[in-house]
Amino acid sequence: MYKILFFVVAFQFAVFAQAQDMTSLVVKVKAKLDQVNDYEADGNMKTDVSFIKAPIGKVKIYFKKPNKFRLKKEGGISLLPKGGVSVNMSSIIATNDFVALSAGVSVVNGNSCKVVKLLPINESSEIVLTTLYIDEPNLLVRKAITTTKENGTYEMEMNYGAFAKFGLPEKVIFSFNTKDYKLPKGITLEFDDNEKTISEAQKLKNKKGRVEITYTNYVVNKGIADAIFIK
Repeated sequence: MYKILFFVVAFQFAVFAQAQDMTSLVVKVKAKLDQVNDYEADGNMKTDVSFIKAPIGKVKIYFKKPNKFRLKKEGGISLLPKGGVSVNMSSIIATNDFVALSAGVSVVNGNSCKVVKLLPINESSEIVLTTLYIDEPNLLVRKAITTTKENGTYEMEMNYGAFAKFGLPEKVIFSFNTKDYKLPKGITLEFDDNEKTISEAQKLKNKKGRVEITYTNYVVNKGIADAIFIK
């Protein structure tokens, strides 16, 4: 009986210690991102969604602490899923109310990463679970998978360049389940073949969607007016 109790207590302590270690790592990553009070950036956005025709377009991205984020597409409407997680790492780990658990090690684009699962403590949180793939030596999130209550699961993969010291990516690949995709107001479905049946169209809509943003310029910590974020 005492042996069983000892092993149970030892196991619980090990899990707690592991969670503490992962919390420390996430806090370090967040501290790196917190260097950025605001930024604006230029970029090119490529949308690959089976039921929407959208050419590569220029975009302007704005961020301001703690969680203001806006992506403006020149000459058109942004086709990122409505109500989902923005293509912005700071928004994903903006809260302190989480439990961080280790989920092993994985390789992302040749980089060894610690896999950390973030479980929100607040039951009313829209986010159910976030899995981060953290490049520990560089304190960079190479990949993030977020599951929400109402908007499905989203995945982001980040490549870094000159602004890695701020934790700002050079390229973001954002993918999501198109069946959870909420079309922006005024947009209708467009298919390459007008003779597709409803069932064929539905099959297309159940595939993965992908948005790729390549950043061409960053302006960091120069100040951004709140009016920029009023749509």
